[in-house]
Amino acid sequence: MAQPAITVSDPWEMALEQFHRAARHVPLKKGIREFLAYPKRELTVNFPVKMDDGSVRIFTGYRVHHSTVLGPTKGGIRYHPDVTLNEVRALAMWMTWKCAIAGLPYGGAKGGVVCDPKQLSAGELERLTRRYATEISVFMGPESDIPAPDVGTNPQVMAWIMDTYSMHRGYSVPAVVTGKPVSVGGSVGREEATGLGCALVAREAARAVGLPLEGARVAVQGFGNVGSVAALTLQRMGAVVVAVSDSRGGVYHPRGLDPEALLRHKRAAGTVADFPDATHVSSTDILEVPCDILVPAALEGQITVENADRVRARLVIEGANGPTTPEADDRLRQRGVLVVPDVVANSGGVIVSYFEWVQDLQAFFWTEEEVRQRLERLLVRSFRDVWRTAQERGVDLRTAALVRAIERVADALYTRGIYP
Repeated sequence: MAQPAITVSDPWEMALEQFHRAARHVPLKKGIREFLAYPKRELTVNFPVKMDDGSVRIFTGYRVHHSTVLGPTKGGIRYHPDVTLNEVRALAMWMTWKCAIAGLPYGGAKGGVVCDPKQLSAGELERLTRRYATEISVFMGPESDIPAPDVGTNPQVMAWIMDTYSMHRGYSVPAVVTGKPVSVGGSVGREEATGLGCALVAREAARAVGLPLEGARVAVQGFGNVGSVAALTLQRMGAVVVAVSDSRGGVYHPRGLDPEALLRHKRAAGTVADFPDATHVSSTDILEVPCDILVPAALEGQITVENADRVRARLVIEGANGPTTPEADDRLRQRGVLVVPDVVANSGGVIVSYFEWVQDLQAFFWTEEEVRQRLERLLVRSFRDVWRTAQERGVDLRTAALVRAIERVADALYTRGIYP
């Protein structure tokens, strides 16, 4: 397969284009449309971190609040060398829509630090995290802004943030972050929630288009926390995982791969790229392998106008945020490929984050079965609502999802009124 050069659109331009496409279907006053399009507030911080060798490095971090209309802001923190303010803006906007579609009492936020966590020691990572948490603590709070894990961060990082915030307050505040370890107030079922949610949404989408899940071929770009859980869950539902990839490459086998064996191999080798007895493909080429369901669960801007015509899946379930550009959306729709947008497909993480926040506030915790049942109920309702809106209005699923989100946020804004 050819390996095209992929041009990644600016995430913020993508998010704005998606918003304006959907906003045309919603009767909004001009000023309200502008208000919903742009972040409420943005914070950029430059802070020093002492390294293991005694030197000091300056890191740049961001925290963006897109909307506070529906409630406190919610959104992950990303550690990645390519983090930009525009990327964080886009992710914050997508979080607003994601929460609104799911019916959660949250606005959208996102944060990030420009760094490569793989190149930092555990001590350096902890010092960076605690300093970043201190810098953005003017924004954070269990009733104002609740961070969570994202690319490059994990439950341990959330525990450090929670502890840092708690030390400033003089008492433990577990509800200030979600995605924590269970031992410090985290929720069972949180870590696998996004991948599990992707699989549940894929099941609903397959039913909607009449695609039997038994024997359906699945390809997953991004075999991390989200992609690996989605692959394992879809296999248990009867699907056949034919391809997976991570940042270092991927593998393909038309008769199927064993996700559990792949996971064991990745833990041992650090990548799936050299998994034996399979055809080796790049993380770009995996988007073009023959399959029925494609789950892009890596980073944004992966399916573009340059490769959309070579996507051979019938369903695209967006496990990552913003993996499909607006131009690629148009191409896929013209070819009859159904795209289930990120704001629906990967919302399992923020839904269970909401569950964790509620449990922390009440100091009363649920069983994993209760968490999964409530997650499935909310996801199925969200997908079916968006599907019905798409059918009624004659639009694609992304536009339908954003229409529902914009309507909910705008209705709350009109009801609250404009202060003062």
